[in-house]
Amino acid sequence: MIKSDAIEAANGKAEAKLKADYDALGEHLDRRGIDITAIKAKVARYGVAIPSWGVGTGGTRFARFPGAGEPRDVFDKLDDCGVIQQLTRATPSVSLHIPWDAQPAADLNGKAEEVGLTFDAMNSNTFQDQPDQAHSYKFGSLSHTDKATRQQAVDHNIACIELGAQIGSKALTIWVGDGSNFPGQTSFTRQFERYLDATKQVYNALPDDWTLLTEHKMYEPAFYSTVVQDWGTNLLIAQQMGDKAKCLVDLGHHAPNVNIEMIVARLTQFGKLGGFHFNDSKYGDDDLDTGSIAPYRLFLVFNELVEAESDPDFDPMHMLDQSHNVTDPIESLMVSATEVQRAYAQALLVDRSALFACQEANDALMATTMLKHGFRTDVEPILAMARLEQGGAIDPVAAYRASGYRARAAGERPAVRGAGGGIV
Repeated sequence: MIKSDAIEAANGKAEAKLKADYDALGEHLDRRGIDITAIKAKVARYGVAIPSWGVGTGGTRFARFPGAGEPRDVFDKLDDCGVIQQLTRATPSVSLHIPWDAQPAADLNGKAEEVGLTFDAMNSNTFQDQPDQAHSYKFGSLSHTDKATRQQAVDHNIACIELGAQIGSKALTIWVGDGSNFPGQTSFTRQFERYLDATKQVYNALPDDWTLLTEHKMYEPAFYSTVVQDWGTNLLIAQQMGDKAKCLVDLGHHAPNVNIEMIVARLTQFGKLGGFHFNDSKYGDDDLDTGSIAPYRLFLVFNELVEAESDPDFDPMHMLDQSHNVTDPIESLMVSATEVQRAYAQALLVDRSALFACQEANDALMATTMLKHGFRTDVEPILAMARLEQGGAIDPVAAYRASGYRARAAGERPAVRGAGGGIV
């Protein structure tokens, strides 16, 4: 972890300027009838989970270029995630991926307490083969034609639930790579029936206070058809499973220009929005840093979420899900966490009564202008003040770089060699 006096030293250089910016913004918002203290309090309570795999360097189908000081195991990952929370105060929990992160529950709980974190949704892995498994997932997992292979996938998901229950998790996320690469390779109907039957077995193993999150993805690794390919299919799954089943929306898992915010509204309207994987994309499922390509789309998603906040039962899970190929993963995750907070704060600034009046009057221009008033407001002073008051860093990336954490990690963790995908 980074020493608190190092954070305080970094903050000391920027605190006076921050206070001036915060006061100026407060005066501006007051003229709009907005209480900056109330907005700051909501931002301070907001948190987004860190994916354990996100603190390692990602890659492509072609190659991976490892970074310095990469985590060796889940405990190194938790150290890195602890630093992200220490500096941003926006990432209080970690989402584990099994079997990559499988360790005794007591050890996981002890490490999480040490670094000040809790555990978010569990994630199963039936999209790649493990050295000790009996049956291959080359042709599918929960939808495989072979009953024994399907049962192996079911058993793995149930094992994730059992471990999660011991570490305080309350949800299981299932994403499968099942699909086909050629027309006629599989029966769409029979394949989906097998998936539903196997997933129902997993659903039946959930504790009463758990949620099953199923995740749709348009393509990859299957390129002709995917079993859970869009939000409509995902909604059908949630409806077939039961009340504890909901849909997870990954911002990158859609075709270009799909109206994701409308999907969010539809799933919310019918009580089936379970959570998010936040990232960004330009061409496909790019897993780029959140808000790096389409920040207005991220804001529009949060506009729908803020609209639904009046329902006390509305509480979707929020998590980042990114691949970092050319940046320090800790830095990217810190920036992304603050970008998610930024979109939330901007959405909180929208005058909902005025927006509703414009919508009812069919005043398209003023309705969209109401949204832009929120989006165009620089809320950075609110975010930074919320971090400062919670003991975080005014500028997380600057404080992180000044701390020398990455260099220390590189000195303790053996260097990892790169690997190529063999594609030219």
